[in-house]
Amino acid sequence: MIRINSLLPVLAALLVLTACGAPAAKTPVTSPAVDGVRITSVTIPSAPAGPGSGSGVHADPLPVGDSGISAAYEVTNNGTEALAYTILFDFTTDGGQVMANTKETVRSVGPGATVRATVRLGAPGPGSSRVTRVKVSRVTKVPAAEAPPAAGECPSSGIRITADDGDAAMGLRVVGLHLENCGKRDYALDGYPVLELLDKDRSPVEGVRIVQGSGGITTGTGFDEPARPLVLKPGESAHSGLMWRNTTESGDVVDVPYVRVRAVRGADPVTVTPHLDLGTTGLLAVRAWTRPSR
Repeated sequence: MIRINSLLPVLAALLVLTACGAPAAKTPVTSPAVDGVRITSVTIPSAPAGPGSGSGVHADPLPVGDSGISAAYEVTNNGTEALAYTILFDFTTDGGQVMANTKETVRSVGPGATVRATVRLGAPGPGSSRVTRVKVSRVTKVPAAEAPPAAGECPSSGIRITADDGDAAMGLRVVGLHLENCGKRDYALDGYPVLELLDKDRSPVEGVRIVQGSGGITTGTGFDEPARPLVLKPGESAHSGLMWRNTTESGDVVDVPYVRVRAVRGADPVTVTPHLDLGTTGLLAVRAWTRPSR
């Protein structure tokens, strides 16, 4: 008689192979933390065995669009206030060539707390070389109370402010600021967003001139449209933008990783992370709040 207990280990192994696809190696990582973020292990599926390899182990292929590559990581807040972390992970080859990157957000890590999570590569890009490593490329962290809201979340202010990934051409950089009235009351705008430029320690950046309009940086971008009073009804939106050139000549190069934005003077701040590489120009243009073009 075959005992059921004796089959359990075999069944468990088959279930693991079926669920995960190709056999995967989970490798511990001992690299130091980057701004409080540390990768603890990386999981890389083994390369598929070729025909006639004699492996003896056969697994169902991974689902379409899933590489099976992932990294476990932890975020530790050594500060004195709750922080929201945005982390850029690079998926690389053995030689360090970046095949893809993924951005993860951990929305609230309390003082002295550690949060653990997993980042996944998903589908590799067409023609990508084999990914064997994952590293932390960049970390930005802002007070949790000032972090841009998650999708579908409306802050107590009733105003949702976010920044896009920006656009770049011929040394010209433009980042859009987007405002949505997600509350239940009308919201009045009259002019330009109020900006504070902050360095990596979130201290004020000196030596940068913020100009309303294009500031002569370029023309034809809409930045010189005059400011007009706007009243946004619930569900309506407005947008603004930041523009600069990262020209590098004589003088000190200025990088601004954080921008604290207020819709109007006295409003609750939202800190976005567009990473303004201003070069040596020391000039940042801001566009008036306008309604999106239809």
